[in-house]
Amino acid sequence: MTRWQQHLAALAALSFAILAIFHRDAADMIGIWWHSSTFTHCLLMVPMIGWLVVQRAALLKPLTPVFWWPALIWMAGAGLVWLAGEAAGVGLFRQLGLILMLQGAVAVTLGEKLARALLFPLAYALLLVPFGEELVPLLQTLTAHISVALLHLSGIPAAMEGVFVTTPAGFFEVAEACSGVNFLIAMLAYAVFAAHLCFKSWTRRIVFVVLALATTILANALRAYGTMVAGEIWGIEAAGGIDHIFYGWIFFGVVILLVMLAAWRWFDRPANDVAVDVTKLAGESRFSGPAGAVLTAAIAVPLLFAGWAWLIGGRSAPLPPTMAIEAPAGWAEGIAGGTPWTPRFDGADQIRIIHFVDAKGRRVTVAIGGYERQAEGREVVGFGQGALDPDGKWAWSASLPTVEGAKTERLLHPGPVLRDAATWYVVGGDVTGSPRGAKIAGLKARLFGGDPRALSLILSSEEGQGGRNAIEDFLSASGGVAAMADRALKNR
Repeated sequence: MTRWQQHLAALAALSFAILAIFHRDAADMIGIWWHSSTFTHCLLMVPMIGWLVVQRAALLKPLTPVFWWPALIWMAGAGLVWLAGEAAGVGLFRQLGLILMLQGAVAVTLGEKLARALLFPLAYALLLVPFGEELVPLLQTLTAHISVALLHLSGIPAAMEGVFVTTPAGFFEVAEACSGVNFLIAMLAYAVFAAHLCFKSWTRRIVFVVLALATTILANALRAYGTMVAGEIWGIEAAGGIDHIFYGWIFFGVVILLVMLAAWRWFDRPANDVAVDVTKLAGESRFSGPAGAVLTAAIAVPLLFAGWAWLIGGRSAPLPPTMAIEAPAGWAEGIAGGTPWTPRFDGADQIRIIHFVDAKGRRVTVAIGGYERQAEGREVVGFGQGALDPDGKWAWSASLPTVEGAKTERLLHPGPVLRDAATWYVVGGDVTGSPRGAKIAGLKARLFGGDPRALSLILSSEEGQGGRNAIEDFLSASGGVAAMADRALKNR
């Protein structure tokens, strides 16, 4: 076996071991690529990365692969990222940690010189991590604002309520699918790839990527505007059908073509330019080591972090037999009124939903989802969790001014019916309205032995039954969110 064959075999074996140890995260990531329209482009990126490596293969043959000790630090850093994601229940960090660890495996088994030669394919692999869906509300709101501005410029009257736009033709929703996030993320992957191949100047590469993303956002707003104009001309149903065909099959390709044509005159990388200049990578590699010792340590690193996660992941603490929700002064338990609304608490060990009414007829619903511990599929913060069930008829409309630090938002039901909802998370004894803060609190609780229990506490009221003002008054009469959480957990 030649030296190159020995190192490539070691790379394959180490990569297989890492994928086997973190098979759940690898399967989750591939499942997202396959099932989510936002990330299907990642399926194409895998062979693109392979092509980038093949493009460099002949140039790399003169280099000598080595087993490189410092890359173990890289792998340990990747393990910490994965452990943070595991402890906080954030799939993004677990999957990022997996990709970083596979990158580290390349550096461990091939050495510093070859890792530098493969730097772009390795860095480009970071875009395989499914990220960006947290931009959906921002993009929905931005698209709605631009669309309404364009409608006004066109002389078409339009009114906006969050992400819902009313025109003479009817009622339009800038839904998640219309936010353009899938278009934006796919354009990022394409623009980075094209910038590497077409430009040598880093300034031109950065400007190209930024302008490509800005063009994507504007083009998506123009698409939404065009759909609303089509609704004025042909009716909403016909406009919806045209939008689906136009956006799905033609629109993305047209925008990419326009971006490339606009940038063509500034391309500064010759077609025959070498993929990587290996003349700067000559010489002996430092800090190389024997195969047995380096590979043993490289296998031990992922096993250490996986074992640590297993040890800390099983702690739980019982909830009270019944989480207390008391009627504050001036309020009494009542029956549900208005349009039915039910929050979603997947995997909760206990769920309580109680309706309250005051002397003015205002109604507030209090919903609590309690967890003896958080784990995959049973987290207070996660897709579809909380006030807005993606399988229900309610849709996100807009963010509202916060109520005592809560995540406060307006929901809309066909009708239209508006409902305000304020959400807090109680994790590790801390109360926060920030999903990110809840994740950090969960991370600290799991890593450092804090209270493993968690609550999702939601106060909600229809706008016609008091809305945000009723929520504020109910909360004040209850002594604040911390007091409500303490009563629910029987802390006092």
